[in-house]
Amino acid sequence: MSTYLEITMRAAIVIAAILILTRFHGLRSFSKMSAFDFAITVSIGSVLASAVTTLDTGVWTFVGSIIALFLVQVCISQLRIRSDRVKEMVDNTPLLLMEDGKMNSANMRKAGVTTSDLWAKLREANAYNLDEVRAVIMETTGDVSVLHGSPDGSGISPEIMQDVRRS
Repeated sequence: MSTYLEITMRAAIVIAAILILTRFHGLRSFSKMSAFDFAITVSIGSVLASAVTTLDTGVWTFVGSIIALFLVQVCISQLRIRSDRVKEMVDNTPLLLMEDGKMNSANMRKAGVTTSDLWAKLREANAYNLDEVRAVIMETTGDVSVLHGSPDGSGISPEIMQDVRRS
């Protein structure tokens, strides 16, 4: 079999396995929910790349590796649901970067966010006035959420800020 044909067939087999496992496990397979999910996603990509470039190892070894990664992800996901301790070990905690228009410099340093980064996120979120910025949060996924409203409003519901680390 030609090398190009073998690479194409190996890619098709491994991608088919990934698609089937993703359908079985659901969209969370490639979500941006935690550092753990990110690590699994990168690992699956690495196995896929190895499967199409390492021709001296059988393709089924790589399919088995992908199945193992999905199984680990399913097990950890179930443990996260059942155990707060596992959830704390695996998940990041949202971090408050700005509250009521005032920057939290210590948290910005922890998150590696510069003032310029913060201004860009505020502009992206259509925040026109710092007085209307209720909170800026670095989420567990690395995304930045901007919550805004009028200064004389009732504020943010405590449930929304439940797991957000203030310092």
